Amino acid sequence: MFTGMDEVDWASMGHAYGPADDVPGLLRGLASTDPAERETALDGLYTAVHHQGDVYDSTLACIPFLLELAASPEVEDRGAIVELLTSIGGIDLDDDELDPEDEEFEDAANYAMAAAAVASGADVFVGLLDDADAGVRLAAPCALAMLHGDPARVLALLRERLESEQDTEVRLALVEAVGRIALRHEALRAESVTWLTTLLAADRPPGLRLSALTQLARCAPGLLPDDVASTATALLRAADGAGSAAGTGPGPGTGAGAGATGPRAKAAGAAGAAEARAAEARATETSATETRAAETRAAEAGATGAGAPSAQGNGGGPGAPWADDLLRTLHSALGDRVDDRIALLTGQLSSADPAQRTDAVWMCHGLIRAWRGPYDEVVRLVGAQLDDPDPLLHGAAVSLLESLFGLALPAADALAERVGATGGDRQADHRALIALARLGDPRAVPALARALEQPDLPRDVAFAVPYLGDLAAPLVPLLRRRLAEVALDERLSDRAVPLLTGLAGVRAAEALPEVLGVLHGAPARGGEWVTEASLRALTSFGAAAVPAAPALRALLGGASTEPSSSVVAAAARALWAATGDAATVLPVLRELLAADGHDERRAAAAALGSVGRAAAGAAPALRELLASPERWLRMDAAVALWRVTGAAGDSLPVLRTAWEENRYGRVEIAECLAEMGPSAEPAVPLLRAELSRPRRHNVLDGGSGSHDIEQDERLLALCRTALRGRT
Repeated sequence: MFTGMDEVDWASMGHAYGPADDVPGLLRGLASTDPAERETALDGLYTAVHHQGDVYDSTLACIPFLLELAASPEVEDRGAIVELLTSIGGIDLDDDELDPEDEEFEDAANYAMAAAAVASGADVFVGLLDDADAGVRLAAPCALAMLHGDPARVLALLRERLESEQDTEVRLALVEAVGRIALRHEALRAESVTWLTTLLAADRPPGLRLSALTQLARCAPGLLPDDVASTATALLRAADGAGSAAGTGPGPGTGAGAGATGPRAKAAGAAGAAEARAAEARATETSATETRAAETRAAEAGATGAGAPSAQGNGGGPGAPWADDLLRTLHSALGDRVDDRIALLTGQLSSADPAQRTDAVWMCHGLIRAWRGPYDEVVRLVGAQLDDPDPLLHGAAVSLLESLFGLALPAADALAERVGATGGDRQADHRALIALARLGDPRAVPALARALEQPDLPRDVAFAVPYLGDLAAPLVPLLRRRLAEVALDERLSDRAVPLLTGLAGVRAAEALPEVLGVLHGAPARGGEWVTEASLRALTSFGAAAVPAAPALRALLGGASTEPSSSVVAAAARALWAATGDAATVLPVLRELLAADGHDERRAAAAALGSVGRAAAGAAPALRELLASPERWLRMDAAVALWRVTGAAGDSLPVLRTAWEENRYGRVEIAECLAEMGPSAEPAVPLLRAELSRPRRHNVLDGGSGSHDIEQDERLLALCRTALRGRT
């Protein structure tokens, strides 16, 4: 099967790590009788030859040999080879034409050649639909749906094969492949949808019906039943009762050739496995065991944005092992239908199966992070998982609740019970404690005190102190003592910044000696984060920080010091808050406002805004910045101009434009609009439109921040405040 491979000049080709002369060994490794050698070879191909989904000249040269391997019955694990081919040949290029001079042109050309090369040999996959190896049959439908040049023929083959296929997961892969054809080929959509609808009949196995319902949600959402959530939940319960067989014969791991692709072959078909494996290779290049775990996370992140581990996909429970994948796909397909998704999650979180509830909690991550909605009941049910003995389940629940901030309120009692029962001493319990503190709940205070007493202080615990406000007063002596004990060494930032943040959040002016000690001890190089955190604390102390004035004036710059612009601006804020010394502060800030770098000017504008009307003399310079080419600088200048003049006329048009062109600045803009009161009337349509949007303003594809939900909820609150009193 490797005829001609030695004649290929592999050394002249490349992959992610240099010359491709190791590729023949990897290809031969795929045909080994040793499972470990096959796995190592497959990992090598993903991490080097198909690194992060890329296609190199060596990738193109591999395709004929991979097709031969996939077609050779004596080769084991051929399902994984089919998945690799699906990933190599299945990259969709944008319709836009690329300029040959563009640096992306060569990559696009390689992708196109790979797609053509795999498609030219795609008849190989036709013969695999009835292969004796269930893992091969699992991978073949997606390969055909994505790569074969005759989709009408493929549709007929898939429908025909379903009637004779006995393996549950393979049957679901066949249905998923039909859904892909419906999405990719408009001319075949009606026929595909009609066939999918027939699979909803009551005499069909529940797993098959749930799969058909999921694909309809993707390609024909208008045909979904009104009670899609209750229908899906009932089918899920029925599938759980039937087990993995679901009345269709042997389940995964029991039929002939089962296990050939191992955990890589997920229930929605080879599409998920191929895409997950490519994502996995982008995320990690480690051992086979670690890559399997990474693949599961990557597959789920693609469906829900949660990036969470799957309980069922790793043998976590007795339910149908493919159900979590179908439900993730269904959630993704339902999109903005948040009420249906909430109803579906409510059913999942009420399941008797802890593995299914674990999957549901991770799905909640993806939903709540990206969509706004009425989540009280879902959050209450998540809180109910905190006392479950399954560590995966209560760990998932704690992780979610920690990210919700104020939205975790319906789970407050459950969090308090968890923290009280355990003492909040373990890592998972620290997260529960942080979630409780972020609610401003007084029951968090004793546990926070215990955490602050620990010799190895949990880093994130002190960051939660400001959410308690005045309730945190009993913690101030502990925070002061721990700050005084911090060594002024290379770990100063990690140890001091959380404590400084906690003290600033509760305006603990009695901590002035300890804060000054850290400010003076911060190293000149590499100590800016500590210096800025100290300055924020001093700013929060207000007039009580007057004894710090000499140190603050020294940080404003001079012949002997060259602090950064962010430190200068922070020192100016602190000095103004402590002394009101405009004569010293304003010249420094105005000089910084005229600097060349936009970072310096942004820092100066924000500081001038905090000074307010006393900085009115800087208004002309701020007006000039309203025309800056830097969008963040325009926005900061507009906010500062309003705050130093109290006149909205020049600022408001810039802020309205910034709202549309820079969604990540909307929280600060909304805060300014709320301050403007009636003067913000022209921005009212923007505020109302924001409140009507189903998706969070700061959603990122493929990633998220730990405070995204909090920031979006703050935006909504500010919009409501700005609209208060308006009809």
